[in-house]
Amino acid sequence: METAEKKIKGSVQKRAKIEAVKQAAKNGPGIAYLKDVPTSPRKMRLVADLIRGVDAFKALSILRFEAKHPSVRLEKLLTSAMANWKAKNPDTDLDKANLFVKEIFVDGGKILKRLRPAPQGRAHRVRKRSNHVTLVVDKAPVVTEEKKSAE
Repeated sequence: METAEKKIKGSVQKRAKIEAVKQAAKNGPGIAYLKDVPTSPRKMRLVADLIRGVDAFKALSILRFEAKHPSVRLEKLLTSAMANWKAKNPDTDLDKANLFVKEIFVDGGKILKRLRPAPQGRAHRVRKRSNHVTLVVDKAPVVTEEKKSAE
């Protein structure tokens, strides 16, 4: 006996696939972007490297007591990413979620080119750099005892 299956139109399948992607994105990681920060990417990366892969609340305390000036902006960005994660997962408590900084990367932004007077009527070019920062916060993967024994 063959079961009679209805043939589904391609547009209906496409709509269902898009809806599934939207539902998956609702429970995904919290992402925050920081654009056109007037700090050189090299200086920002020094601070970003301190919190990569660290627990979110520990990263907040690291940034709060870091002396470098990009840490203030990254602290705000981290709290924003945590709030975005909380908006996607309203039923989960933020303290018990075991959040960590999954990804953080700094890309170069636009460069403002200015001229500085130099000796003998010359001019030197000054490049004022900026950057873009992307920060992703997610729940830490659960490590079971089977995985521990395998290692």
